[in-house]
Amino acid sequence: MRFLMAGRMNLGAFGRISRACGRFVCGFLFIAMAVPFGGCLSPAALDHVAIAYNEAVANVMSEQLLLNIARARYNQPIQFAGISNIAATMNFQANAGMTPALAGTNGAMLLPSLGGSVSENPTISIVPIEGEEFTQRMLTPLADDKLTLLLRQNLDVDLLLRLVALEFRTNDGNVFHNRPRNVEDYSEFRRIGLHLASIQHSDQLYAEPLIFEKQWTLPLEKISAKAFQSLQKEFSIHLNAKDNACVLTKQVTGRMLLTNYDPSVLSNQERMNLNEEAEKNSQNDLLVDIRADYPGGKYPIHGKFRLRSFSNIMYFIGRGISTEPEFMVSPDPRTPTVKRNPVSVLAVRETDLKPTGAEVSAYYRDKYYSLDAGDDTAWNQTAFRVLSQIYQMTVTELPRTGVPSITIAK
Repeated sequence: MRFLMAGRMNLGAFGRISRACGRFVCGFLFIAMAVPFGGCLSPAALDHVAIAYNEAVANVMSEQLLLNIARARYNQPIQFAGISNIAATMNFQANAGMTPALAGTNGAMLLPSLGGSVSENPTISIVPIEGEEFTQRMLTPLADDKLTLLLRQNLDVDLLLRLVALEFRTNDGNVFHNRPRNVEDYSEFRRIGLHLASIQHSDQLYAEPLIFEKQWTLPLEKISAKAFQSLQKEFSIHLNAKDNACVLTKQVTGRMLLTNYDPSVLSNQERMNLNEEAEKNSQNDLLVDIRADYPGGKYPIHGKFRLRSFSNIMYFIGRGISTEPEFMVSPDPRTPTVKRNPVSVLAVRETDLKPTGAEVSAYYRDKYYSLDAGDDTAWNQTAFRVLSQIYQMTVTELPRTGVPSITIAK
């Protein structure tokens, strides 16, 4: 900030200088009181601008999600753009001075002159998501650890699975697709999700990695003293004098597992066997093991959820607007009462007129799209928030060379 004091006097009246000095001092004190006001101006304006940019970026992301759901509704390609950089230069200026009053020749009077200005010069870089980044973010299926990370945010497991799971596969070859056009498959998939939700509501659903101990046996004559010291850093070593060997033991963290019991109650060998089964699956498969001897065991489940890509999630929601709407599915008779079971995992409303009261809306092909504000408003808002979080979880580093970007300078 710059503060400028300029004292302007009528130099043609030298005799009045002495009389003006007292008034000049008073004016200077008034200016000094105004200086702290200028100092408070920049932080207040900075706070306002930072919050405004934050809100604008959040709204852009929400509108992009709705717009691409509308494109998916018509089976059109989806396209996202990321804001990689916002550089806003704020310039605060304040000036103060003194000027003689229009008092004629009867005397000299100095009046304070105060002023200020604020200017903003933002530069916003927008990078389209395309090429390898589009493949990684939009087309690559979600990994099982990302789903369990979301589960640990105290989100409803049924909501999550309806969004991100493509199908459920059992070990005997049955496949239940999460797609309403396959009525029987979709119904069974929904019943599995509702049963897991009932277990979760009783605080008995576990989403944990398999932790077990693995052992290796090595002859002592093949281990040098230096190698022995190195092994001690990573392994627990037990000497077996009878066999002239040493047993190396290491704790291993394996794949994620969804269960109705704490995996630590199993024997080490059982945990190893489950991990071997999970390792045969791809990274976007989540193993499920609901056993009869634990809560919810009246409906035992063993198999795996295959997770979708973000692009597949968007087309699933888009098709649900018109071509493949979801329908009500009742829980399995063996499932206890569930708290929430809405028809759609994310209900998007399509209207001819701009919706009133909608926090976010998008316009596409002469239609407006917004979140449905019906009886399941809280569920709908949560589902949209989860969709936004999933989109954020696919984020990679945006600034890069060789990719066209749009820079907007205000």
